[in-house]
Amino acid sequence: MSIWWSLHLRREAASVPLARRLLLGTMETAGVDPDVSYDLSLALSEACANAVEHGGESGVPDSSAAYRVTAYLDGEKCRIEVTDSGPGFPPVRPPRPTPMEAENGRGLCLIRELADHVQIGNKPGRGAVVSFDKILKWRKDAPLMAV
Repeated sequence: MSIWWSLHLRREAASVPLARRLLLGTMETAGVDPDVSYDLSLALSEACANAVEHGGESGVPDSSAAYRVTAYLDGEKCRIEVTDSGPGFPPVRPPRPTPMEAENGRGLCLIRELADHVQIGNKPGRGAVVSFDKILKWRKDAPLMAV
């Protein structure tokens, strides 16, 4: 069975826990292992927080701007994509500092640690795209377990 949903959210801090709770509820209902659900929800929170902070004109917070979260649970994999309409990532990134040294950028490091496959880039035209996926593990009593 496949489940997917998409949210169009305002760039406000209150939108981050909303997206996280929807993902956790979906995975709990489907029967995904709680450890996998937690990892994905934390990665989603980091991606949403980045969109809220950096996803608008010149990176300035603007609650009238929006971002989109799309989640797919399909078979044995969950894929999540967060897109915004900000300036996007710079074409050449400086070397990554370690998470403890960084003032910013720890969220992307966390996403890379929590997910199995991560893509970070820019969408055509304008805006950033952070997508990541993880192989799902299921509870023994999972109602929607992949066959």
